[in-house]
Order: sequence, then C-alpha cells, then structure tokens
Amino acid sequence: MKSHENDEIDLEGGKLVKDKDKPTRSKGVIRVQNQALLSGIAYCISSCSMILVNKYVLSSYDFNAGISLMLYQNFISVIIVSMLRFLGLISTEPLTWRLIKVWLPVNIIFVGMLITSMFSLKYINVAMVTVLKNVTNVITALGEMYLFQKDHDSRVWAALFLMIISAISGGITDLSFHAVGYSWQLVNCFLTASYSLTLRRVMDTAKQVTKSGNLNEFSMVMLNNTLSLPLGLILIFVFNEVDYLTRTPLFEVTYLLVGCDDEWIFGSGN
Repeated sequence: MKSHENDEIDLEGGKLVKDKDKPTRSKGVIRVQNQALLSGIAYCISSCSMILVNKYVLSSYDFNAGISLMLYQNFISVIIVSMLRFLGLISTEPLTWRLIKVWLPVNIIFVGMLITSMFSLKYINVAMVTVLKNVTNVITALGEMYLFQKDHDSRVWAALFLMIISAISGGITDLSFHAVGYSWQLVNCFLTASYSLTLRRVMDTAKQVTKSGNLNEFSMVMLNNTLSLPLGLILIFVFNEVDYLTRTPLFEVTYLLVGCDDEWIFGSGN
C-alpha cells in the first residue's frame, strides 16, 4: 500500500497534495514555480507599456523633449529601486568610483540607446519599431563572431535572415515612412547591439571591483539609471530642451510626463 504520510489534504478540493506539487518555502518566503515564465510575462507587459506610453506622449501630444522624458523615467526607477533596497526586499552593490569608472562606457551606450529610441518613436509607429528592432539581433550575432569568436549554426542564420526580410518588407510597405525616424531607429539598433556586446565584455571586470564579487540585475539597474541622470542633464542643455520646457506650462509638462488622461493611467519605470 502506498504511503501518504508526507502528503497533505486539500480541504477545499478534497484532493491529496503531494510535496513536489506544493510551493517551496525558504525562511518564510514562498518560491513560486515557473519563475522564468512569470518574469518573461512581466517583462513583456512592462516593455509594451513603456513603448505605448512613450509613443502616446511623444506623438499624440507632440512632446519635443524626449531626453527629459527619459530622465524622468530613469529618476523614477532609481527611487523605486532605492525604496525596495531600503525595505530589505532587494540588495544592490554600493556605487564606488572603481565600479563607476568600469561601468561608464556601458552607461554612455545605454543612454544613447534610450534617447535614440525616444527620437525614433516620435516618427515611427509602434509596429514598425518592433519589426525594425529585429535588426539588432543580426548586428549582435555579427559582433559575437568578430569579438568573441562565437559561431552560429545555419538555423540561427536562417532566422536572422527572415528577420532582415521582415524589416525590409515592413519598411517598403510602410505608408507612414519617415526617413528621420528610420535613421534614428537604425542608430538605435547599433547602439542596442553595442550595449549587449560591451556589457558582456565589461561584466567580468565589473564583478571584480564589487565588494561581493557579484553584480545582480538590481545593481545593474541602479548603476545604469543613477549614472544616466547627470549625463541626461547635460544632454538636455546640449539639445536645448531647457528652452522648450521653460516655454511649456508646468502643469502640461507634468501631465505629459505622467501620461494620463481620461482613458490612460500609466506608471513610469525602466
């Protein structure tokens, strides 16, 4: 007879619940099954939300301060991560000068990637931006070949070839084609690929200058967004967005940055 001494009874469903089917607990924290799937879904939702919010603000309201919008969102991200760290829910590496010097090239590319994305979204519809971003995968694959001597099999190249065809086909059939927007998006693809490749090259060195010898995702978010603030402030003056913001009523600027009207209530983040 099979023993059920390690099983528990589901009082609501009247079923036996085996140990392997139960969520695991560690020091009072429940570890949810399929964390990778949940993380992927959360990433998709947040990424799509950010693209839609930025497109809505930049195009629908003709907001001409994309760098300021980026700066605002990055500042909110710093606040959120700082609050989570203060509450003890996450841990991040302290910002030291050694770590900042190592990470600075990555951050410069990161800021350029965000800014060019803002500029392209102003002129290109969301569907075409999504299609054109596939070019990034091709550039990244080529960069891995030349920088890290990584070989890709024929199936990978076939998939990348189809991505290129889809991007070309989408551009040819795009009735709202805008040369400026496509140019910014092409630059964004190169910067996004450069960010991935530079991050891979710098990561080992960055881990060596941390106190724990590791650099988790929250630490990278904190690094990128914190270092982007002074650089973003400089770029606001370089691109003369200060003059635009001073001529825009404060209420309207706040209204646009939050991205709210009768139908939309969005939060900002990175």
